[in-house]
Amino acid sequence: MPHPAEPADRTIGAVLTARIAEQTARLVVLAAAARAEQPDAVHQLRITCRRLRSTLRVFRAALPEDAARVAGELAWLGGALGRARDAEVLAARLLGQARELPADAGRGEVVADLAEWEREQRLLAGPEVLAALDGPRFAALPPALDALGAAPLPGRAARPAGPELDRALRREYRRAARRVRAAERATPGPATETALHEARKAAKRARYTGETAGAPAARFTARMKSVQDVLGRHQDAVVACRTLRELSDGGFGYGVLYGRQFAAAARAREEFPEVWRRVAKAV
Repeated sequence: MPHPAEPADRTIGAVLTARIAEQTARLVVLAAAARAEQPDAVHQLRITCRRLRSTLRVFRAALPEDAARVAGELAWLGGALGRARDAEVLAARLLGQARELPADAGRGEVVADLAEWEREQRLLAGPEVLAALDGPRFAALPPALDALGAAPLPGRAARPAGPELDRALRREYRRAARRVRAAERATPGPATETALHEARKAAKRARYTGETAGAPAARFTARMKSVQDVLGRHQDAVVACRTLRELSDGGFGYGVLYGRQFAAAARAREEFPEVWRRVAKAV
């Protein structure tokens, strides 16, 4: 793993303060875009929440005590955005594949059912997003993030950034590796699906830690993104299978769609060991 090449006089506190300020500004801009229902705004806002939360949790020893509470508020906001984003991704996936079905496989009925489901989900999720963004908890979040940069930092924040970032990268890699080993030991079926989802979340956190370290950790970040991507494809397929089981009327078209999701999940599981092997070898 490359050692982050930070100037000798740059502290980890300075790196974290800059990272938090950058992502907080992005949070505010994306919240306005989400209120205006701009395409992909909710998705990007949710990612920004996760980046900030990852920074606050991974580097909590170098941040003020209030960082833990603020991380909890970011988790709340990410959850409030979750239904809207998940439904958007799932509907796009299933409707796109449904439109490719043969006409004699019930294409028209399946597309109509899924379009109605998408509409219902949008009607449910939209007010949740607006209620969260227009409420007092979100209003207090950017000032709380700004306050973290203005508050007195603990002694650890004065340490040189390079070694601290290096330790964080190694720690997050080991955390992801433990999740991968747990997935390898899991019983095939739902237990494996859950374990791979946990491994994906750990890889994502490691990736965001690499982003905080910057250009010297670019290769580490890219490797962790490759893990996140393959396991993300697996999770999307698993969730699609579950949704189709709930929506299916037993028709042939639904069976075809389910088979495609099942096969996509299987392909991702087959690809993952080689993706992880390359990551482990590089690190």
